[in-house]
Amino acid sequence: MSKFAHLADCHLGSWRQPELQQLNSDSFKKAIDICLDEKVNFVLIAGDLFDSAYPSIEILELAFIQLKRLKDAKISCYYIAGSHDYSASGKTFLSVLESAGFCKNIYSPEEKNSHIYLNPILHENIALYGYPGKKSGMEVQELRRVKLHESPGLFRLYALHTCIKGALGNLPVDSLLESELPEADYYALGHLHIDYQDNNIVYAGPIFPDNFQELEELKFGSLYIVETNPKTIRKVWLKIKEIESLDLEISNALTATDKIISELGKKDVKDKIILLRISGTLVQGKTSDIDFKKIEEFVKSLGAYSLLKSTSQLSVQETEVKIEVENMDKLEEEIIAKYASQEKSNFEPFILPLVNSLSIEKQEDETSTTFNSRLFSEINKLLEVEI
Repeated sequence: MSKFAHLADCHLGSWRQPELQQLNSDSFKKAIDICLDEKVNFVLIAGDLFDSAYPSIEILELAFIQLKRLKDAKISCYYIAGSHDYSASGKTFLSVLESAGFCKNIYSPEEKNSHIYLNPILHENIALYGYPGKKSGMEVQELRRVKLHESPGLFRLYALHTCIKGALGNLPVDSLLESELPEADYYALGHLHIDYQDNNIVYAGPIFPDNFQELEELKFGSLYIVETNPKTIRKVWLKIKEIESLDLEISNALTATDKIISELGKKDVKDKIILLRISGTLVQGKTSDIDFKKIEEFVKSLGAYSLLKSTSQLSVQETEVKIEVENMDKLEEEIIAKYASQEKSNFEPFILPLVNSLSIEKQEDETSTTFNSRLFSEINKLLEVEI
């Protein structure tokens, strides 16, 4: 019997917020802890170890330190490149890790008679096959030509970083049908950050959610522990920080800050990631009137670990400008005059003259430099007169 760990989509270096990038790193460390505790025979990373083909020195150091722990414990590590690891030149820092002896790329192809044959990498009684992910799903068409070289009597593990139709549902994305997969005992998939297992077709999920929506849906990262005889597939959650969500619908941005703080004050936020989703149509004020800095300071005073906000479902009620125009040649002037009467501003006297100045046309034989000079001259003259 062999036991292995299936990881994918580590995306080391993702998240701009330092505290969330730290959680990503902590999740990777925890994943390695579990592999060591489980005494797996090997670890397979099904793409996107890094969030970029060219990670920072700090992220490379993290990967070196953690993968060295596996090497010191004599646990082999295998990988395929993912769409984020991918580089058209073929040069990525995954090669550096391989050269250092920390992991091995299992992608070993050869083309023959319009097919791509994958050679197995053998680990005891397991034959590992792999095909890398590429940008924009470029690998899907190639995967339809893939065949696996025979490996009689061995457990066949096929690693891919791509989209499988059954996991996507009705999303209009080019994807591989299950029937197009060559026969294997276990399909170790990466790329889709989802909780998905259909018999032996498994997406490991990210080791840590990669954005606001993933934190809402997944809450934690994950990996799989697989035993070959008898075959068992077990999901392990990587629980680092708890999530506390607040969904709030608002219509008045001027009172929204106090309302949000009041609702957050009713929740247990200590040492949690706070997800604040605001929706609705603003009839008073605008999004910038919501004091998110004050809200963040409030939850941090209660011991919250981090605050993330989403205003993608928040809109501002549009001001309807109704006009009646007899002369269509003056439509632009009528619209500006009507809007200016509803939206008073100190810049009102400048609006129409500036619009007229900007509408001047370039003459047939006039150079761009001369035209630009004439345009700016008109604008400067206008501003000097009005001032």
